Amino acid sequence: MSAPFWEPGTAYGPGDVVQFEGHRYKIIIPHTSQSDWAPTVTPNLWGKLSDEDRGEWGGYQEHHQQPANYKPDSEFAISHRLDHPPAPEGQQVDIPQEERQKHWYDLDDHRKKELEVGGGLLAGLAAAAGGYYLYKHHEKSEEDKKADAWSLQNWLHEAEARLNEYKRLGPRSPAQWILNRGKDIPSNSIVVGPEHDWILYICRAYIDGTIQVGKASNVFEKGAVIGYDGKEVQLDTYEILVGDMNGLQWVDSSGHLNVESLGLRPVEGGRGKDGELLYIAEAPHNGAVHPGIASTKLDGAVIPYGGKQVHVQNYRVLCYNY
Repeated sequence: MSAPFWEPGTAYGPGDVVQFEGHRYKIIIPHTSQSDWAPTVTPNLWGKLSDEDRGEWGGYQEHHQQPANYKPDSEFAISHRLDHPPAPEGQQVDIPQEERQKHWYDLDDHRKKELEVGGGLLAGLAAAAGGYYLYKHHEKSEEDKKADAWSLQNWLHEAEARLNEYKRLGPRSPAQWILNRGKDIPSNSIVVGPEHDWILYICRAYIDGTIQVGKASNVFEKGAVIGYDGKEVQLDTYEILVGDMNGLQWVDSSGHLNVESLGLRPVEGGRGKDGELLYIAEAPHNGAVHPGIASTKLDGAVIPYGGKQVHVQNYRVLCYNY
């Protein structure tokens, strides 16, 4: 009996075995596949089976192979190690919405263990294996790694909920964040402006316990570029801002943002390490206008550009017309 070929967009569950590039793989963590989650590049999700015939599907190699270009624990990549065993078949753990708002360190030890053993934390680790960005993951303690996976998982859960609501109900505001992957930019994405021969759009993503605003374009390596810790980070999974500029406008500002002086309600972009609100800014630099962040703590807007973050004193903030 032959195993089915691996395909993106397929829900794989406990015990599933697939064929990919002439080899067989057995699932480690149940998930719905994506185009960039092939078995050869997601060793946390799939274990390679022996090519010898051992029973119906062949024997599972406990120490499954890594792809040739696999580099664990590089500074700007996610750790691909699975630090905890997968949940027993059929075991699940419910995570109430109010619990998702809590930090990992605010959960008691008993609940943490339930989430680890019952699979509630593995979703975050699986997301990491699929190409999300965990900042300096390899330098952190095991507990900090769990906190990273927990926060990433909860952001992704909320982003997927926003996308599903948008698909179900359509536009409900002049500006809405929807989950996006890769270089396909939605037609109603809000434009910041041209840079050379391409257009820059507004995006945001989870990084190191924060939600940072950056730029998206179909010319970027992965689709999105976010600035963090003085550097640019390339991302293929992010939220993009869609909407209608008839209900929005850019308002001039400079230096530390004074929200009340804007005269209009600014569109929230993300949040910093200490929970500070980050607003959507656009700022001129090197012959173009670039999206970035502004806040009450930053002296000017901060934009990702040329592999680093650039501070611009005078900028504009995206606001609702009402």
